[in-house]
Amino acid sequence: MRSYSNWQWHLDEVFVKINGETHYLWRAVDHEGEVLESYVTKRRDRKAALKFLRKAMKRYGSPHVVVTDKLRSYGAAMKIIGNAQKQETGRWRNNRSENSHQPFRRRERVMLRFRQMKSLQKFSDVHSSVHNHFNLERHLYNRDNFKRNRAVALTEWRQLGAA
Repeated sequence: MRSYSNWQWHLDEVFVKINGETHYLWRAVDHEGEVLESYVTKRRDRKAALKFLRKAMKRYGSPHVVVTDKLRSYGAAMKIIGNAQKQETGRWRNNRSENSHQPFRRRERVMLRFRQMKSLQKFSDVHSSVHNHFNLERHLYNRDNFKRNRAVALTEWRQLGAA
């Protein structure tokens, strides 16, 4: 059961500035740290949370457990969808999604911020696909297996780039 992406999701939002205006990047991360979905909005309310949840659930199905921070927009959106009993909140429970923002922030700093909402959405989609492709969970393998898996991922990536 735990090997599927619909077992446990961690949802979180990040403040991102685009031309001096604050926008929100909503992200869904599964229990293994893979970024499932990302969505950019101007608001951080129930309507935005509902749209994000519906988009993610349409693509990946309904999760068994949804871990969020204590933002009330999530609870309101979950009530509308009908899975409010699956939501879990807690002080350190959502660290998986909080830590998934770090590589995004490093890359954002290198790019010297964003100018348009569309470019942020494209960047977050591409960034998450690259991160997911090379996320090999190093702590689960010994060095030889990790290097072998990394080489396979790099070969696949090069074949995708050549196509």
